[in-house]
Amino acid sequence: MKMKTARILVLISAAFAGSALVQNTARAGGLFLYELGTPDVGLASAGYSARAQDASTLFKNPAGMSLLDGAQLQSGLQVLYGDVKFSNNGSKTSSFLGTENGGNSVGALPGANLFITYPVTEKLAVGFGTFSYFGLKIDYNNDWVGRYYVQNGTLLGMTLMPAASFKVNDWLSIGGGLNAMYGYMDTEVALRTLAPGDGTLKLRDEQWGFGGIGGIIITPREGTRLGVTYLSEVKLDFSDKPSLHNLGPLGVLPVFQNPPTLNLGVTVPQSVMFGIWQKLNEKWAVMADVGWQNWSRFGEVEVGFDAAHPNSLTANLHYDDTWHGAIGAQYTASDKWQFTGGFAYDTSAVSDAHRTVMLPIGPAYRFGLGALWKYSKNLDFNAAYEFIWSGDLPVTQGAPGDYRGEVSGSYNNVWFSFFTVNLTWRF
Repeated sequence: MKMKTARILVLISAAFAGSALVQNTARAGGLFLYELGTPDVGLASAGYSARAQDASTLFKNPAGMSLLDGAQLQSGLQVLYGDVKFSNNGSKTSSFLGTENGGNSVGALPGANLFITYPVTEKLAVGFGTFSYFGLKIDYNNDWVGRYYVQNGTLLGMTLMPAASFKVNDWLSIGGGLNAMYGYMDTEVALRTLAPGDGTLKLRDEQWGFGGIGGIIITPREGTRLGVTYLSEVKLDFSDKPSLHNLGPLGVLPVFQNPPTLNLGVTVPQSVMFGIWQKLNEKWAVMADVGWQNWSRFGEVEVGFDAAHPNSLTANLHYDDTWHGAIGAQYTASDKWQFTGGFAYDTSAVSDAHRTVMLPIGPAYRFGLGALWKYSKNLDFNAAYEFIWSGDLPVTQGAPGDYRGEVSGSYNNVWFSFFTVNLTWRF
């Protein structure tokens, strides 16, 4: 009976932690970070898999490396600012939760990247990139009404990607690479105790996961490029013994004095992107993309624990696969200046019926503007801005009599901004 009780308590804690873990990732404004600190920010990602005009094509479509002129180095800095604020309606919230809305849960976050490509022969090119397309940091005020579902935490995936590209003939290029992802998880959830104040459950771990990327680019005629990119899933198997604090009378229970190790398996989703880039004349080029991301697989979080009698479960978060579409244009004003603009739309990975305070996500509308300055033949500077809007996201979770209470309200007018500067050096 004692072991059965221990299993139940630990699985409840694991569910709390798993929910918080997923929450930290699912806030990238449409779930997928196309914004890597590259010129694509000024296009709202349009032409992502077909443009192949700078070293960051290593990730967007590695086949494009063999189409670049000479060796290239590209590096960029980026700042994300998110306005994600919960508004509590107070009509059904249990009294022990309070009324604190939690403040802005995202705020400002920095980012950076580095891409290097090198032509080994006229047909073969190799490259290396380091960047992050997955994850986010989140932090609510300590006494917010949803603290028993999620308090704060970080889930980040940093990718190291070696890649190669081969130009088969005048109209076909292929490429592929290894996605070595370093995953970092640090999360905290409040626990309701029998004593004044809240207890806390904390988890922290670092793990490596591996996947791959492949792509092709077809050039049926000069000025036209068609591209397809496939990015495989990456499994991150986090594992940590929970750190429990301020449990009050609950702290005397054996399961809380020596909790077993929790295992949390998260799958970074696979994706497919098809794009076209079309040069209209010496001044104008247009482009478009259509993509798919396998977020239903991401929504199946594997939760378990190591003990004398191991047990596990798969928490189904009711995610849906998402679709992405983008259109954009480039205008070359002079030998020195080029301007870009684009629009993109991503469907929501969760319906209104399944939205929770752990997953306050919705559709994402992207609007991008950018400017590129050719300082010299070998050096370009780019600055870009992108605005993402998700609108109002209503949510009701739990019930007044539940252990964690009922949280009811809305994330109103959710938006994100990306500010990017980068350089491309040809050598």
